[in-house]
Order: sequence, then structure tokens, then C-alpha cells
Amino acid sequence: MANALLSIQVIPKVDEKDLYSFVDEAIAVIEATNVKYKVHPLETTMEGELSELLQIVQKMNEKMSELGVPSVISQVKIAYRQEGITMDELVEKYQ
Repeated sequence: MANALLSIQVIPKVDEKDLYSFVDEAIAVIEATNVKYKVHPLETTMEGELSELLQIVQKMNEKMSELGVPSVISQVKIAYRQEGITMDELVEKYQ
């Protein structure tokens, strides 16, 4: 079972008209992994082992650099529970 939830908002320093294409590239980094994730309007939440999720964050930032983004801000929130945590259990009463 996953021991962490990690929500990330990637904010590349680019013209606003180009912003979403870079966000799409950041999400593609997540898609290339085996972690469960959900895209929300202001952030994307991943579920997995904390060490793996942090590596994905690093790859997302590296991808922005590869694409020529001069600066990127990554806002990250982490929920960690050693015995396990899931997105579903946190929102089940709302579904």
C-alpha cells in the first residue's frame, strides 16, 4: 500500500499563453510512471511511496529545464502515513 500522497502544482516561468503546454509536459512525466494520479484544476495528486514520488517531482523539474524553461516553481503538499494512505479514503465521504 502507498505510504504517501503528494500534490504538486508546477508553475513554469513562461508567457501565460504557453503555460499549459508546459504543464501538459509535466503531467506526461507522471503518466510515464506506474503511480496512481489524478489531475485537478490547480494541482495533480499522486499516490505511492514517498521516495518514488519525490523522484517524480525531480524529473518534472528536470523536464522543464530540458524544455528551456528558465525558472520553475513547484508547490508540493505531502500527506504521509507509514501504515498506508490512499486518495480514496480521504475523499470517500464526498463520493
